[in-house]
Amino acid sequence: MALMRVDFYSEVLALSTSMTVILPQRTSSQIGMAGGTTGGDPPVLYLLHGLTDDDTIWVRRTSVERYVAPLGLAVVMPQVGRSFYADEAHGNRYWTFLSEELPELCRSFFRISDRREDTFVAGLSMGGYGAVKWALRQPGRFAAAASLSGALDITHRLEHPTDPLDEAVRRTVFGERPVAGTDEDTLALLDRVSGEPADRPALYVACGTEDFLYEDNVRFVAAARERGVPLTVDFSPGDHDWAYWDAKIADVLAWLPLPRATTDPAPPGPA
Repeated sequence: MALMRVDFYSEVLALSTSMTVILPQRTSSQIGMAGGTTGGDPPVLYLLHGLTDDDTIWVRRTSVERYVAPLGLAVVMPQVGRSFYADEAHGNRYWTFLSEELPELCRSFFRISDRREDTFVAGLSMGGYGAVKWALRQPGRFAAAASLSGALDITHRLEHPTDPLDEAVRRTVFGERPVAGTDEDTLALLDRVSGEPADRPALYVACGTEDFLYEDNVRFVAAARERGVPLTVDFSPGDHDWAYWDAKIADVLAWLPLPRATTDPAPPGPA
């Protein structure tokens, strides 16, 4: 694998920002790990961080680099602050950055596939919300989307009687704008993908039963099932922590409909 921190300028945000990127490399002589590649441009997973994290957190807290090595999968981890992957009411246009500018920049920087069947998104907590929101708002972009411990009922979280979203974050991101029934409401977005199965990405929802967001995930799953939207659900023991997310990102990678990668020795270069 090639692991890199990419510092670049965003026209949408009008500032310099960064992303962490894993690119596949076909190898055979690494001790304890083989690298794989697929034919043609590699598939890509956009992997989103949580509220208190940044673009480096997935490689610092999990073994995601090792997990993807044999899969031939590129992983793009952008930085979006505490934005909830939204165009903030009193801040910056992180939704536009994520959904429009970032994929174009990545394809200009790296050799990655732009085919829907090769494109995936996942995230944890705030990033789980962002992953599902992105997939439901742009279902034609993704083959699959996964949420780990996601804030999947944002309207309930905003009004939660004992554990609501931080007020400063709420004011910055949503302001006084209504959220229920809008493009920020993941439950409402489920109505957009209730058509033919081929028109919607596969969905995966995992949350630990001891997690403070567990009931939010239960409500999202119930709403999806009421609308006939199929999804893979993993409600098992676990809390809102990295031990859980490290284990579950490996499960997500096993679930993704990835093309078969080659891990045979790479052919020698020119003499």
